[in-house]
Amino acid sequence: MVFIWDYDKKELEKTETGRILILERMINYGPDPNERIKLSEVKKYWDRLDLYEAPKHLLELLIWKKCRTSHQPKSLFSIK
Repeated sequence: MVFIWDYDKKELEKTETGRILILERMINYGPDPNERIKLSEVKKYWDRLDLYEAPKHLLELLIWKKCRTSHQPKSLFSIK
């Protein structure tokens, strides 16, 4: 996973929002060599994940065998 230099990962894991942030970064940038992305967590937080479009559609096809969201372009840098 990309090094989270501005956060303490152990503190992030204590909150649901933090776990979602960690999961997003693992999906968008890839996990560390020793880490794995849990399918159950991806399914649990799917509607709350802010992912890049291409990986999001690929994961939808792999997990649910169909695209669940429309293919609307989204800016590369999303600010909430």
